[in-house]
Amino acid sequence: MSEPNHQSCRSVSEKEVQHICTNFHNAIEFIGKRWMGAVIFSLMEGSKRYHEIIAAIPGISDRLLTERLRDLESEGLLTKKMIAASPKRVEYELTPAGKDLEEVINTLIKWAKNRTDT
Repeated sequence: MSEPNHQSCRSVSEKEVQHICTNFHNAIEFIGKRWMGAVIFSLMEGSKRYHEIIAAIPGISDRLLTERLRDLESEGLLTKKMIAASPKRVEYELTPAGKDLEEVINTLIKWAKNRTDT
């Protein structure tokens, strides 16, 4: 992966900085919601049913997991697939945009681990 191409601070207008900062802040706020990273991490392996996700995240409540799954779905980062079976099944899977978060989540995990190892 190549290094990001950052413009000189002097060549970026105040409006552009505000736009970049707003987008960055919104992304961090979204990923930083309570249990959001854990939910995304649990789905990085592939599609899962609700009970598999909740089993992978000790301590998360049903209400909060449902809320986070809805958040991800409303942002286009998760698909909810109904499977016609008896009994009916629902599977959750990250969309390509959701899968783009894998590198971000892994980087945050590595960063957190490095901070606790020192």
